[in-house]
This record gives sequence, C-alpha cells and structure tokens, in this order.
Amino acid sequence: MNKRISIMATAAALALLPATAMAAAEDPAAAAADELQTESPADPGASLQPEEPGSQGDAAYGAFQRGRYLTAFELALPLAKLGDPAAQTLVAEIYARGLGVARDMKEAAFWYGAAADGGDIAAQLKFALMLLEGRHVEGDRDRARELMKLAADAGNSSAQFNYGQLLITDQPGKEGIEKALPYMTSAAESGIADAQFALAQIYAYGTGLEADPRTARMWMIRAARSGFDTAQLDLAVWLIDGIGGAVDYEAGFGWMRRAANTGNVMAQNRLSHLYIHAIGTRPDPIEAAKWYILSRRAGLEDRGLEDFFQGLTSEEQKAGIEAANNFRSR
Repeated sequence: MNKRISIMATAAALALLPATAMAAAEDPAAAAADELQTESPADPGASLQPEEPGSQGDAAYGAFQRGRYLTAFELALPLAKLGDPAAQTLVAEIYARGLGVARDMKEAAFWYGAAADGGDIAAQLKFALMLLEGRHVEGDRDRARELMKLAADAGNSSAQFNYGQLLITDQPGKEGIEKALPYMTSAAESGIADAQFALAQIYAYGTGLEADPRTARMWMIRAARSGFDTAQLDLAVWLIDGIGGAVDYEAGFGWMRRAANTGNVMAQNRLSHLYIHAIGTRPDPIEAAKWYILSRRAGLEDRGLEDFFQGLTSEEQKAGIEAANNFRSR
C-alpha cells in the first residue's frame, strides 16, 4: 500500500470526487468472488452544511450545489470575512478548484486555515494535509497533527485514517499501532478502503499485535469490495494460497482478473500465470499472452512468461498482441 497520507474523496464533502465504483461480475469466476463480499461501504467524510436554513450561507451552499459557483462565491465571501467557518470553507474550496474564479491555492490555504481555526471539521482535515505536505503554506507537522486529531475525534472518517497513519509513522512499533488501531478501525468501518487494507495488513502480519489471519481476510475482502485494486490483488493471492481461510481458486481468479482489468500491472502479470497453469480457470494461451504483453509494456519483466510467449505459435502470438492492443482498463 502506498504509505503516503491521503484524503479519501467523498460525494458529501463539497461535491468532491465520487467514490470508486466496482463493475459487476459477468462470469462464474467473478460471481464466485462476489460471494465473499461484505456489505457495500458507507459514503465517508464530513459535509459542509449551512448553520441556519434560509440564511445567506444556505443560499451560498445551494448555489454551489447547483453549479452556480460565482454566485456561491459572492454570497459566501462576505460571511467568510465576518468569520463564518462554513462560509470560509466554501470560499476555500471554490478557490482551490477554480470554480467561477481563478484558481488560487494561496487564497484557498488562507481560508482553509481560518475555517480550521474556527472549528470546521472539513477545513481542519484539508488544512492539516496542506501543513503536512508544505504545499502553499509553510509546513508544520505539529499543527497538522493537532488539527487532524480534532477532525478525527469529531468523527471524520478520512481524518481518522490519516491520523492513524500519523500515529504509526511517528511511533513505529506496538505503541503506535495500539494508539492508531481505534482510529483505523473506525475509519475502516465507515468504508475507507485504505483503512480496511491497512487493518488487513496489521492483522495478517501481527504488526504490533497478535496476528489474526481470519480477521485480516475479512478486512481484505472489504477493501477489495470497496474497489481498491491492490486489495483485490492481495485477496486473490490469499484465496489461492489459503491465507486466512479456505482455498478458493475460482474466487481468487475472479479477484485477480478484476484487479488486472483496472490496470494493476502486477495483477496482469499474475493473471497470465493463472491462465497458463489453469488455476481457477481453463488454460488459455491467448489470454495468458495478452496479460503478459500488457504487464511487459508497463515495464514488468518476467523471464518465465517471456519463454512461454516465445513458445507460442506465430498465430497465437499475433492473437495475444491484438488482444492486448484492444484492451481498455475499466
């Protein structure tokens, strides 16, 4: 998993990027993988809501939701200058995304900072991330950690995941894990795929606590179900190898193909091996060639797969190349 601190996008928080949707299975192997899935994740994050219905803040937020960004800006800015944290966050978001006004990250940082000081949870998360990365503001890890904890303790699931990451980074080992676990678990239960994946790793390898392979698999299933391609790849391996539960080749193949279809290069490489050795599927040299070619084009070398490819007939090689050329990730 990428260890960098990241914010999960939500539909609720100022109409940010929507959560990743996972395509439904269209064949028996993928259907078998579906049987392992848990309930769909909740939509995480904190939303920016006006303080009083019918207020100018309400009108500004409504204009923003309808795509009337300049109107929203003109309504929110006077309130922001008067110290309204929700209006300050809205102004910051408009500046950050360049909606109806020129994009200005310095202005966005100023207003996120003001709103964070005023107690706005969404702004605390956004400004904390800016402080951590030192982008558009002077870096301040201590202040970032303080704001992240405030947002996490207020129930923001994205902040809970990020604060858990900070605790683990700042205190490697058992102590950091024990402090981070409640935050990570709360974020994971809210549907944050990164947190689900992190818990799967923690429980699988006993990082800072006793290993629990079955709990690890449960969280890996949830992360895979959330559309996290790395979790889909790892779950496929766990199912094929029987880690944390029973062996299920067909389900493992289904999850491997899902990850490969998203463009995950390692999954594409391993899917080629599954087709060659008929693990969870029938042998298919053309599909094996296709997935090998795709992973090789992405820079992943595999001498064994190259030997396999060179052993194919010229017609099979041509068909594999054509299939790879026609591939579109989804």
